[in-house]
Amino acid sequence: MKAYFEQLTYYQPEMLRAIGETGYMLLIAVLVAVLIGLPLGTFIFLTRRNGVLESPGWSFVLNNYVNVVRSFPFLLFVVALIPVTRWVVGSSFGTYAAAFPLAFVAIALYARLVEQVLLDIPQEVIELAHVLGATKRQLIFNFLYVEARSGLVLSLTSVIISMVSYSTIMGIVGGGGIGDFAIRYGYQRYEYSVMYTTIAIMVIGVIGIQVLGTALSRHLDKRKK
Repeated sequence: MKAYFEQLTYYQPEMLRAIGETGYMLLIAVLVAVLIGLPLGTFIFLTRRNGVLESPGWSFVLNNYVNVVRSFPFLLFVVALIPVTRWVVGSSFGTYAAAFPLAFVAIALYARLVEQVLLDIPQEVIELAHVLGATKRQLIFNFLYVEARSGLVLSLTSVIISMVSYSTIMGIVGGGGIGDFAIRYGYQRYEYSVMYTTIAIMVIGVIGIQVLGTALSRHLDKRKK
């Protein structure tokens, strides 16, 4: 046991740095998911067949974007996106560059989940908004988002957990992160205690994210008030 703690103490600086890199990637991906994925999913919902802003063209384009990104094997997606990442970010190496493909996937995942949550809203809510003469903006912010806020939080929680999983392979573009730390310092150096400790930290982190997300979702669920 003494040797185990000595080992952890030795690797502690690198482990903390890796946790920080993962947090940085997740922060960017989640912010982009909310700022772009939320309106994108809303627009997909509104432009669907018989939707408030029905538009077959926009619906086709946006749905196919989401479908392609979600179905693309993530590792190959990261590699294929390297030229674009280099053009946009200025580099294809590093934590910031690693966050770029993560953000793409986060947008697609959250957009689809947002659409599904909005589809579960009773049609009566939309009809009520029309009867009250609500504008499109009021329909979205005062009716749809209010009704779906609990589901939107749960969906974002699922996206964050998915991003934790995806971030573990970002070492291929020098993104670092906790997953890369587990591979380089645990598996490749045969320090299996370090690897399993890292896995335990990730599991605890994911459980914590789910607990917080579920608690916030229940707090926002107006049906239980």
